[in-house]
Amino acid sequence: MKNEPKTILIVDDEQPIRTLLEYNLKQSNYETMTAVDGEEALEVIREQSPDLVLLDLMLPKLDGIDVCKTLRHEENNVPIIMLTARGEEPDKILGLEIGADDYMTKPFSPREVLARVRAVLRRSDQQQQEPKVDVLEEGPLRVYPDQYEVYKDDILIEFTPKEFELLVYFMQNKNIVLTRDQLLSAVWNYDFAGDTRIVDVHVSHLREKIEENTKKPTYIKTVRGIGYKFEEQNR
Repeated sequence: MKNEPKTILIVDDEQPIRTLLEYNLKQSNYETMTAVDGEEALEVIREQSPDLVLLDLMLPKLDGIDVCKTLRHEENNVPIIMLTARGEEPDKILGLEIGADDYMTKPFSPREVLARVRAVLRRSDQQQQEPKVDVLEEGPLRVYPDQYEVYKDDILIEFTPKEFELLVYFMQNKNIVLTRDQLLSAVWNYDFAGDTRIVDVHVSHLREKIEENTKKPTYIKTVRGIGYKFEEQNR
């Protein structure tokens, strides 16, 4: 029995772009839906549950950043690839910080879009198939992967999806030195052309939330010239 085709929601207020993406996705055996503004996008996502969202940053009524923030606040983890005509690094990092899975700058080729869609969907499927771990613990930290919850000293701490996934990966690989490229590949599942600042920004946010002293971290140690290591305590 064949798997049912994945459904992709295209959110863009420019008809030529919607038409181009629809055509190429359908040619690759994806089902498609469309929305022209942020409010309509939220409505479709909540009612139709697409497998992935191609989300333009600049939208009428509600922009892509607010759509993404709203979904993650609602604990909706649908994979999101942000689309934008702006290529500045701050926009790119902001989109990833608030929970987007990937980021593409217009103009883009249909082949590149399809490659990104396949990569993000593959990672999403792998996460769903991975053996479930009830809880990860280290000192006062308790992480519940299924519930997307982190507690420190029994106090619930809020994380963005990417911060959470990065922390889980660190805790699953304690005492192992991980390069920034390894972390990019494991958590973002994409080579951002050496843009390792994304990792550094997220590590900084993790430290602010779990470390007592960010200048002298207990858990996430910097390994100069290589990357980071999550140190197990009381070995």
